[in-house]
Amino acid sequence: MNDTRTTEGRLPALYLSHGAPPLADDPVWPGELAAWAAALPRPDAILMVSAHWEEAPLALGATRTVPLVHDFWGFPEHYYCVRYPAPGAPGPADAVRKLLHGPGTPVQDVPDRGLDHGAYVPLVEMYPDADVPVLQISLPTLDPRRLMEVGRRLAPLRDEGVLIVGSGFFTHNLAALRHAGGVPGWSSDFDDWGGRALAAGDVDALLDFAHKSPAGRLAHPRTEHFAPLFVALGAADAAGDLDSARSVIDGFWMGMAKRSVQFG
Repeated sequence: MNDTRTTEGRLPALYLSHGAPPLADDPVWPGELAAWAAALPRPDAILMVSAHWEEAPLALGATRTVPLVHDFWGFPEHYYCVRYPAPGAPGPADAVRKLLHGPGTPVQDVPDRGLDHGAYVPLVEMYPDADVPVLQISLPTLDPRRLMEVGRRLAPLRDEGVLIVGSGFFTHNLAALRHAGGVPGWSSDFDDWGGRALAAGDVDALLDFAHKSPAGRLAHPRTEHFAPLFVALGAADAAGDLDSARSVIDGFWMGMAKRSVQFG
């Protein structure tokens, strides 16, 4: 870890809805992300868990600056020209290996894997100078309970200047959105339910969202965009600050709920 701390005390854990590349053109959302970052203690490093990297066993991305992963198709050319040359984070990578590695939980390195759009799209708005080291790790599973355990084991990083960020989307069903105008009922209903569950600290309901929420499998046909929430929940649970959850950003973007939450 860095010898020179830029923050004092424990950093929060976040879950944010990351947006597609056109988020940069939205008149409101980039400012919301920037204001959120400005209100946070400045981190020594950021640990990013994105919906767009599923790999088992859990993988650590590049610990040096490498090209971004432009993992999207059919957008105008200028979205593929975005650069975000954040420093690598070898110190946090070593700490993650020590915290996670053990019998039955191997950790692998993918040293050429750059930040995908689930990581860099929000970071461009939050830390536009790209001067905070960033480490991305993969989702090794979509099982919410196992991801909470990953978050619990990563929680000590919060006391070492590392901002833990789960990056997904609070509702995410692109196929259903193609046939919807405005904000579909399944998206608003799930968002309302999820906001209330978070405020109440109802982790059991969130873990079983597919059955306990309205339209859970319409809001998330696959779990990958909700899954990063459970890493943040685990990091909050281990630190005893689940009851501090607050929605910093809410509302909708192209019919999807952009609810984003801070713990601690």
